[in-house]
Amino acid sequence: MSIPKEPRQLMINIMYLVLTALLALNVSAEVFNAFKLVDKGLVKSNESLDEANASLPQAIKDGARKKESLATYAERVDPIREKSEEISLYLQEIVDGMITESGGYMEDRDNPGTLTDDLKAAKDYDITTRTLVTKSDGTPGIGEEVKAKLLQYREEIMQYIDEEDRAVFTKEVSVQIDDESWKKKKKKTWSHMNFDHMPLQAVIPIFTKYINDVKSTESAALNYLAGEVGTTADLTFDKYTVVSAPEKSYIIKGEQYKADLFLTAAAGGDSKTGITIAVNGRNLPLDNDGKASFVETANTNGVRRYTATATLTNPVTGDVENFKKEFEYEVGERSVTVSASKMNVFYVGVDNPVEVSAAGVPSNQIKVSMSGGGEGTIKPDGNGAYIVNVKVPTKKDEYANINVSAPGLSDSKRFRVKRIPDPVPKLSRSRGGAMGSGEFKIQPGVFPVLENFDFEARCEVVGFRLVRVPKRQDPLVSDNRGGKYTSESQALVNKAKPTDKFFFEDIKCRCPGDPAPRDIGTMVFNIN
Repeated sequence: MSIPKEPRQLMINIMYLVLTALLALNVSAEVFNAFKLVDKGLVKSNESLDEANASLPQAIKDGARKKESLATYAERVDPIREKSEEISLYLQEIVDGMITESGGYMEDRDNPGTLTDDLKAAKDYDITTRTLVTKSDGTPGIGEEVKAKLLQYREEIMQYIDEEDRAVFTKEVSVQIDDESWKKKKKKTWSHMNFDHMPLQAVIPIFTKYINDVKSTESAALNYLAGEVGTTADLTFDKYTVVSAPEKSYIIKGEQYKADLFLTAAAGGDSKTGITIAVNGRNLPLDNDGKASFVETANTNGVRRYTATATLTNPVTGDVENFKKEFEYEVGERSVTVSASKMNVFYVGVDNPVEVSAAGVPSNQIKVSMSGGGEGTIKPDGNGAYIVNVKVPTKKDEYANINVSAPGLSDSKRFRVKRIPDPVPKLSRSRGGAMGSGEFKIQPGVFPVLENFDFEARCEVVGFRLVRVPKRQDPLVSDNRGGKYTSESQALVNKAKPTDKFFFEDIKCRCPGDPAPRDIGTMVFNIN
C-alpha cells in the first residue's frame, strides 16, 4: 500500500497551484524564497515516494509466484521502474545543467569552501530561455523535447496496464500536459508559454513537479500490479513517516496556516489502527481518513516551524511506536510591486508597458492610476499588465507617478519621461565616408534609424540640404523635402563621379510625440 492518495495528491496539487500563482507576481526576493520553499516540499515528497515505491517490486514478484497466470505482472515491474528512473534522471540533468552553466550555488560567507542552497543566478532568465525555448543561434531549445518525453512516458506506462483497466487507470496518472492553453493564449509553443524569460529559480520547482508526477505515476502503476497479484492485502507495516499536506506553503501575515497531518506506511495494513497525532505536544482529533487538521494564525513574518508526532499501535506486533517530524512554512507581508516591462523610463509617443502586482491581493481589488510628469494616461492590458502613454518630457526633479492601492496597501513608483532618442541618419547602410558611385546613385534617399531602442517607433526625415562639390568646380545645392530624393536632388545624385563630395546638411527628422522636427546632424560622402 502506497502513501494515501487523496491527502498526498492534495498536497502536491496545492503546492503546484501556489507555484503557478507566484509566477504571475513580480519576482521579488520574497517570492524567490517561496519558490525555494515549494521546491523543498516537492523534493521531500519525491523522497517519500521513492521509499514507498522501493518496497513494492519484490512484493509484486513474490505475489506473482502464487499462480503461473500472474507472471506477466511481475515481468512489468522492472520496465516500469527503469522508464521512470530514466526520465527522472533526464529531467534532473536538465536542471543540474542550467544551474552549473549559470554559475552554480553561492558560497557560505561564514564557512569558506561550503556552498549554500542559494543560486548565483536565481533571477537569470537567459539560461532557461536558451536551454528550453530558443538557443542563441535561433534554433529551438529542448522544451518541446521535454514535453514529448513526458507524453511518451505516459503512453509507455499505459502499455503495462491491462487494456480493460486503462480507462479507469488514466485518472491515476499524474503526468499531464496542458497542450491547449498555449494555443488559446496565442503563444508560439508549449515551451514558450511555460519557460520563455522565466527566472531559473522559478523553473526548478516546475521540473521538480514533473519528476514528482513521474514518481506518482510509477507508484500508481506498481500499486495496480500489486492489486492484480493480490499482494496489497498481504503486506505488513514496516516503515512509517508523518506527512503534512498544507493548504498553502506560503501565506500572508494575518492569514491562517492550515495543514492535514497523517501517518503513512511503506507497506500494507490498516493505517488508522491506534493512531494519535499531536503538534507541539497538543493532541489533534482524527477524521475518518486518519487525518488530523492543524490550524494556526500567522502573526509574525518569516519561516515558521512546528513538530508533528504520530503515535501508532502496530497491528501486527502490538508494539507502540512514536514517529516525529518537523515541518515549516513561510509567512510574508502583503506588498505592492510596480515595474516597467522594458525600461525604467517612459518615452513620449510610444506605448510604455508596465506590470503591477500585489502579493496576497486579488487582481480585482487593485486600483492603478497615474499622476505627475505632464499629461499621461494608463490603461489595463490584461493579467496585471498596463500601457502608459505620455506626451510631455519631465523636467529636472519632476516625475510621472504610477499609484497603486489595494485593501490595506498603497504604493507609488516614479518614472522619468523622455522623448525618443535621436535617430541616426543613414544612406544605404552608411553614415558617411567612402562610397562607390554605383551604390550611391541607386539609393532612394535618407532614412533615420533608432539604434538600441527597445520600443516600436518609426521616425521620418522631413527634409535636408544636399550639396554636390565636384573637384575644382562650384558647389551645386538642392533643398530636399522629405527623406526621399526630389527630382532636383536626384539629378545631382545622378551626376556623381569619383572625387566628388556630397554633403547632406541640416537633416531634419520627426519622431512620434515630437511637437516640431529635430536636427539629427550631417553626413559627408566621398565618391570613388
